[in-house]
Parts: sequence; structure tokens; C-alpha cells
Amino acid sequence: MGKKTPLYEKHVTLGARIVLFAGFDMPVYYTSILEEVLLVRKRIGVFDVSHMGEIEVTGKDALEFVNYITTNNVFSLDEYQVQYSTMLYPHGGIVDDLLVYRLPDKVLLVVNAANTDKDFKWIVENKKGDVEIRNRSEEYFQLAIQGPPAEKVMQRIVDKDLSELPFYWSTFVEIEGKEFLLSRTGYTGEDGFEIYGEAELGERLWDLVFEAGEDEGIGPAGLGARDTLRLEMKYCLYGNDIDETTTPLEAGLSWVVKMDKGEFIGRDALIKQKEDGIKRKLVCIELEGRNIARHGYKILKGGEEVGYITSGNWSPSVEKSIALGYVNVPHHKSGTEIEVDIRGRSVRGVIVKPPFYKNATHK
Repeated sequence: MGKKTPLYEKHVTLGARIVLFAGFDMPVYYTSILEEVLLVRKRIGVFDVSHMGEIEVTGKDALEFVNYITTNNVFSLDEYQVQYSTMLYPHGGIVDDLLVYRLPDKVLLVVNAANTDKDFKWIVENKKGDVEIRNRSEEYFQLAIQGPPAEKVMQRIVDKDLSELPFYWSTFVEIEGKEFLLSRTGYTGEDGFEIYGEAELGERLWDLVFEAGEDEGIGPAGLGARDTLRLEMKYCLYGNDIDETTTPLEAGLSWVVKMDKGEFIGRDALIKQKEDGIKRKLVCIELEGRNIARHGYKILKGGEEVGYITSGNWSPSVEKSIALGYVNVPHHKSGTEIEVDIRGRSVRGVIVKPPFYKNATHK
């Protein structure tokens, strides 16, 4: 038995298939993964992401410190702005990928559930300056409301004009006299919002969101759909596509690495990797037929091993078998034909430009 999120009883009542994930009992699906993927692409889906970690950094040196432990430039953020970033080990491998919120009185780091304790320990070990670091993960619930009509639905329950909230910005909103942090973020490619509040308010907010979205065909979505949706957009999953053995430059995340911002953990290793030349790249692969490439399967070129699969699945949105994998340079270019060894069979594939799904409401 794992830990329970504040929404656990909702999932049980809805008949969710519960699995142990990152130490939590989480819904993997309610109806089917395929149906829930299309729900988010065409209508609106709600994910319980309360298992994610929330680490707060306060103190006069909070911005400088977070800038030092992450690769993106925290000083480029205005108050209430959010950025995607990574934390690195000194050798350039990835500790975690995360969201960084610059709030008036703190910096909020939203990290992957499986990494929360490890991340917190890493951050504390690298503490510099006048900062206080607190792991607040168990005090919060978090919902992700994703899909084309997300703004219309959320506007019915919040007190601010959401048309004025840009992508990757946040704001505090009041709902039934309680304060929540709302951001226009998500990991599906669709327009949507993530909302954070005190754990005991989670069930009430879930009900309010579902009432507000009833006429838009709102439904719950589980971890299975979330994994497929992010794969369709080439959004990395920690533990599959990125980990301590991969660098952000190899993973196609150089856009969250600001080399010119000054010192940060892992910078020297990335500079050296750039100078030496990057030897492999994370690429998008479309496979023929309905063959599914799983994590660890070999990628071949002319019978020679040139890489390995990190994530793969059937995509309901593009109706193709899709995968991510690291491929040795120079075989990484779009249009390159490769094969994937699927249980001893060589299945043809082609490297394509990301994302797989090109009609999302937020790229």
C-alpha cells in the first residue's frame, strides 16, 4: 500500500484502476487510457497530480540560490512567472526536471513525485546564502485541468480574468473564500491550468471543477493518459528519457540551459560536452504497424546498434506507434530510417521532427 493523495477516495468512488506509482496509490485510468487521451485532446480532462513535490525556498538570497541549483535563468522571471528547468549533478547528469515559480515571498519548486525526497536532500546539501528550504509536499493538493475549453471552465469558478493569464504565468485566486495558486501550465500540450491549495480543500475543488465542466464533457484522466499525452509532445519523463546518466543537451533541453547566466551546478560539465561535441541525441521515432517499442529496446541502423528506446506507446492522437530514444550522432537527423529490435524482430521506423502531435492548443 502506498501513500494516499487528498483525492484518493474520489478515484476509488469513480472506479479507477489504482496502481502504486512513486510511493502513492494513483489512478492509472478510469475508463481506458485511449479514451482519456482523446478526452484531453478533444474535450477536457482532470488529473490528480497531488503526488508531485512542492519545495519552497525563502530568504533574501532565494533567487540567487535557485539560480545556482537550476539551469534556466531565474532572474529572467517576473513575479508570478513560471519556468521549466532542470537541476544537475556536477558531471552534468540530471537530478530532476521541475517547474520554478517566482512568487512575491518565495520561490516554489515543483518536482517529480519519485524524486521529492532525493531533490530536497540535494537542495539542502547545496544550500548557499541566506535561505530557508522547506518540503511542503504533504500540505498541498494539486490538480491539472487540461483541454481546449480549460479557460472557459475554470473561469466559472475563479475571480480573475483568465484570458489575461499567459502561458507559464501564475496568480492567486479566491474560490469560496479560500486562496489557491493557479498557473497556466501542464504537461499535455493542451491549454490548461494547474491549481494548488491546502490538502483538505482538494475534494471540494475537485467537485467544483467537475460541476463547472459538466457541459463540456469533462472527465477524470489517469497516469496512463498523462504518460501518452506527454510522449505525443516529446515532453521528457524522468527515469525514462532523462536521468543522472543523461544531460539536458543530449535530451534536447538546451533551451532551459542558460550558459551565460553565470555559475550553476553542472555548468562546467556542459561546457566541456559542448566543446567535445554531443555524441547522442534524444529523437522522436515513428514505427510501422502497431508494434510498441518499450524502454531499453535497441535501435539499429543497418544491423548495427546505434541507440536505445526510452519511451514508447501507441498514440491515439496520431494513430501511430511512437517512441523516444537516444541515437548516436550522426544517425539522429529527421528522415533517417532505423530499425528497432522488438523481442528479436527488426521493426522499421523513421526519425521525425517533434512533436508527434502537432494540433495541440499549446505547443
